Amino acid sequence: MNLADTLNLGCACQTLSMPHLREQLETGPALDGLAARLTLSHPHLFSATAVFLDSAMAQRIGQAVAAIERVIALPAWQDQALARAPAIAALNHGPVGVFMGYDFHLTSTGPRLIEINSNAGGGVLNAALARAHSACCNAMGEVVDPRGTLESIDTVFVDMFRSEWALQRGDAPLRTVLIVDDAPDQQYLAPEFELVRELFAAHGLTALVADAADLQWRDGALHHPALPPGTPVDLVYNRLTDFYLQDEAHQALRLAHEAGAVVLTPHPRTHALYADKRNLIALSDTDLLARWGVSEADRALLQAVVPATQRVGTHNADELWAGRRGLFFKPAAGFGARAAYRGDKLTRRVWGEILAGDYVAQALVPPSERLVRVQDGTQLLKLDLRAYTYRGDVQLLAARTWTGQTTNFRTEGGGFSPVVVVPTMPAALSQNGHEVAQQFNTR
Repeated sequence: MNLADTLNLGCACQTLSMPHLREQLETGPALDGLAARLTLSHPHLFSATAVFLDSAMAQRIGQAVAAIERVIALPAWQDQALARAPAIAALNHGPVGVFMGYDFHLTSTGPRLIEINSNAGGGVLNAALARAHSACCNAMGEVVDPRGTLESIDTVFVDMFRSEWALQRGDAPLRTVLIVDDAPDQQYLAPEFELVRELFAAHGLTALVADAADLQWRDGALHHPALPPGTPVDLVYNRLTDFYLQDEAHQALRLAHEAGAVVLTPHPRTHALYADKRNLIALSDTDLLARWGVSEADRALLQAVVPATQRVGTHNADELWAGRRGLFFKPAAGFGARAAYRGDKLTRRVWGEILAGDYVAQALVPPSERLVRVQDGTQLLKLDLRAYTYRGDVQLLAARTWTGQTTNFRTEGGGFSPVVVVPTMPAALSQNGHEVAQQFNTR
């Protein structure tokens, strides 16, 4: 094992400072009491334990993201992805999509891409969490944020939205931003909406959290009743899971997007190009990528990183059922691990539902583990890692720890965790990793 693995499996140290977390969350008067409310409503949102990541693994993740972005930029990729999506996905007003999320499982031979999300939640929450961990003591500050990037990450996030605006509107001033979802106050990550609103306001923007059903399309502009009369909505940060805006409640937003009257990010095109699970089939097809002109180096990288994925249908049903224990089944348009199943847990009834639906089967890559301290001692939890990206650049790494068949926020000791990148150690030094873990445990 490398040093990161040794620490993950042998160090149950807790480095979260709750007073510092409160400082990071309650950044304005409107957020007073948020930390206390989260303790009651979201008791397993934040883990007190950081996740360690080998520097070579972190570098590999960055390389994989860059390679995938190069593939997605190819005309052949875009043609095949858009051909199976609704017509609205063909619209290209310029923006590319904020908060892309690349989710990985970590193995002994490198990271494995599990899925790509086009509206990955948790970025702002994870930035606050990482700062709270790093602030717990001088030692953690040096390892969690050695370059001081966490201090500027909020500005990086706001600049990302300004970049999306400029891609569609050029030098025009950005004034009003809405964070939009269905019944936003009832969403699990509703607290993050308030944090984002406060972040925008701190940078001089008029920002609101809004229900998509309250939007109004009139006189060639998108409006919201909480804005001053005659003030249109300039930009919408889209948290809807109706990725193609097909719900009748989203008609106003759909019409505004079709007319190019609002800057929408992420948008239907983003989902079609990146997050449709059927894209994983092409990303894992080396021969297809070669025909599209993908470089040999990128093909080799993607072959190592992207698990083999195939479409589920009657033509291969018997083969997939026989090999189900080595597969993970996901709905093509799914998100948040909903209706996703490990093959070894399948019943005949669920298998029938999968065959009747639109699913892909991905080679099973078991998640790695993290030792955490719980009330009755210690426990090994599963972990996955998310790279929050924009235009191919990794902005933030974060982890989730849990127990169960799929990721969740119901596990004692689990939840979002900051990622500490540690140096790759020579084999001889790695053998002393248990001593390092013991030193961390005494803190």
